Amino acid sequence: MGSLLSLLLFLAFFYLMMRYGCGAHAHGGGCGHASHDHHKTNERAGTEDPSIPKQLRRDPVCGMEIEIAQAVHSTTYGRDTYYFCSNDCYGKFRERPEHFAEIERMEKRYIA
Repeated sequence: MGSLLSLLLFLAFFYLMMRYGCGAHAHGGGCGHASHDHHKTNERAGTEDPSIPKQLRRDPVCGMEIEIAQAVHSTTYGRDTYYFCSNDCYGKFRERPEHFAEIERMEKRYIA
């Protein structure tokens, strides 16, 4: 009986983490990604020139890779320009820009 209870508790915890925690980012949740359109309204689908390479940047809040042309917002902080996939991520960055800028600098330091 104890192992069944442990299994049910684990499954409940797993469900909550996937629904509201870290797993929510993988499925477009967590930062409001499921609620916005990734395309600007004045762009037509299928009109992109495949010979032009896409410029990708990482949203500093949620880590999502986005095209610069598709970014909902962008802002300059310090010497860097940051691009955001949603209004929610942009708002979180505006609340604590120094926090997200420091995370970005640390990641660049360890990648290089």
